Amino acid sequence: MIGIYAIQFVAARFSLREHLTATDLAVLRFGGAGVVFLPIVWRSGFAPMRALGWRRALVLAALAGLPYPLIINWGLTYAPAAHAAALCPASIVFFSSLLSRVFFDDGVSQRRTIGVGAIIAGLLLFIAAARGGSGDALIGDVLFIGSGLMFSTYAVLVRLWRADPVTATAAVVLLSCLPLPVLYVFAPSHIHAAAAMEIVSQIVIQGILAGAAAMFLYTYIVRQMGPQTASLFLPAIPIATVIVGMAVLGETPMTIQFAAIAIMAAGMAFSATGRPSASASLNVPASRGS
Repeated sequence: MIGIYAIQFVAARFSLREHLTATDLAVLRFGGAGVVFLPIVWRSGFAPMRALGWRRALVLAALAGLPYPLIINWGLTYAPAAHAAALCPASIVFFSSLLSRVFFDDGVSQRRTIGVGAIIAGLLLFIAAARGGSGDALIGDVLFIGSGLMFSTYAVLVRLWRADPVTATAAVVLLSCLPLPVLYVFAPSHIHAAAAMEIVSQIVIQGILAGAAAMFLYTYIVRQMGPQTASLFLPAIPIATVIVGMAVLGETPMTIQFAAIAIMAAGMAFSATGRPSASASLNVPASRGS
């Protein structure tokens, strides 16, 4: 999963700098993911989604579906891939801890408190450094943090509603596919200027790997162990993305941003590896959707 997310950010930034738009990448993401999940839904039918509830499915799709990559890709038109790889995971860890406390009354250990404090410090340092550089980068950073809040809310609702990982992911993907024809026709697009290999690569990376495989795996981990534990793998993403981004894109963060990334990664690792309290049990009463 770490490799998928690192490559996703770098590949998106590469195409956004060359030919494709944020809308193009979103269309390729859910077009590719839809190819994976359509046979699953065809075989199982819509009964699992009806059990989840269409209103709940729409909420999950609004949080982790089409708007989510659009916001990230929009941010990548302003800020480097390393910014997305640092701020998205850090904000997910922070908001997951906060929302888990609110919704499930999960106890917050001293270790987790210190880790979250380090994440906040790293976020503030990173944003402060961005303010001293390009104003466009700051816009991208705010969008990345907003996307982290969206995905954290999605993860918390998956746990709260005890949603089946396959059903939740399939609902998000298929509902996100519905507006794609309209988006393709009316939204800005440069997809015809891109080479066939670039388009196929983005379908594989954004759609099959990030949109289907990684999305399902993260949803499964959230459902089994909760959103805080699911964030265990996130600290390695900024480091991996910085390395890949420097090699592929030639984007090198400022020294102070390297320090901020290190602080956030340490905070994520410290927070995610803390022992969950007894109140973090996943025995949340299931309720039927509508």
